[in-house]
Amino acid sequence: MPPDENREDLERHADDFRKRKGFTYTVLDPSARDVIGCVYIYPIRDRDDTAIVQSWVRKSHAQLDAPLWRVVGEWLESDWPFTAIQYAPRG
Repeated sequence: MPPDENREDLERHADDFRKRKGFTYTVLDPSARDVIGCVYIYPIRDRDDTAIVQSWVRKSHAQLDAPLWRVVGEWLESDWPFTAIQYAPRG
């Protein structure tokens, strides 16, 4: 993504976060601080109890896709107010 488009994307995510319309998190390697991927949590408009969740990992960290999916799912169940979560299952 060109730098200008990336900046616009980041600004949109930050604005969503401020307005509590969506929550985007960068996933970092705790030791190297490299970006592993991202997690996007978007409550469904007019349904505060349901969220659509998406995540991705870099190709170099593909083996972490399913573990990230599991950890995010557990985090959403334990710490978020959603009764339903739409998050594509992993193998």
